[in-house]
Amino acid sequence: MEQVRYEIDRIDRLLVEILAERQSFMDAAARIKGDRNIVHDRPRIEDVVDKVKAACAGAGLSPAIAEPVWRTLIDRCIAYEFASYDALKAPEDASS
Repeated sequence: MEQVRYEIDRIDRLLVEILAERQSFMDAAARIKGDRNIVHDRPRIEDVVDKVKAACAGAGLSPAIAEPVWRTLIDRCIAYEFASYDALKAPEDASS
């Protein structure tokens, strides 16, 4: 059991690194998007989830695990992107 826990912890550290990289693209998206109303993009959300579910079979990941994890991840990333957008664009809006 100790070895299994060690490997889970190792994978969790890798996931943190990958999620940090994903988050950096939320910052990039916030810089690129010219309108706050397009931060939440329902068709894109469904496209991402569909792609993840399609990748599950090849990777051996249960869609019952993947879908709710990705929906939560997307939800939190959207909230992060809104905050990033507001932080970047607020100074521009105040000077207008």
